[in-house]
Amino acid sequence: MRAALRRRLLQAVRTDALASFAPADGVWRTRCLHCRRALALREDGTAIGSASLEHVVPSAWFGRRAAAALTAQVGEDADDPRNLALACAPCNHGKGASHDARGPGDARARDVVAALLDARLARWREPLGDGMGD
Repeated sequence: MRAALRRRLLQAVRTDALASFAPADGVWRTRCLHCRRALALREDGTAIGSASLEHVVPSAWFGRRAAAALTAQVGEDADDPRNLALACAPCNHGKGASHDARGPGDARARDVVAALLDARLARWREPLGDGMGD
C-alpha cells in the first residue's frame, strides 16, 4: 500500500469521533460511514480487511459548479481530512459505481453525497495530538 494512501487513511481515522485506538494491539477501530460495519487500520495506516478510503465528495466533483455547495464545506482540496472517511470496500465501490459516476448534476447523487457529508462532519473531531504524525 502506498505511503500517501496510508497517510490519508490515518487522517480519516484520527479525525473520526467514532474511532478509537487500542495501543495493546496497535489498531484503530471505527465504523463504515455508509453501513456502520466495523473497520480497522493498523497504526501505520495499513487497512485491515475491507477498510477503504472514501472521498465523501468525489474528487472528480471538485471544480464543478453543481457541486460548489458541497465542496465549499470541505475546502478546495479533495484530500482535505473533512472529506476523507473510512468505508467498507463494498459500500465505497457501490457509491463510486452509482452516485459518483452520475456526477453532481444528478439531484439524487447530490442528495446522497450531501447526506454522507453531513454524517462525516457530524463525526468530525480535531486531529488528535497523539504524536502519531498529526
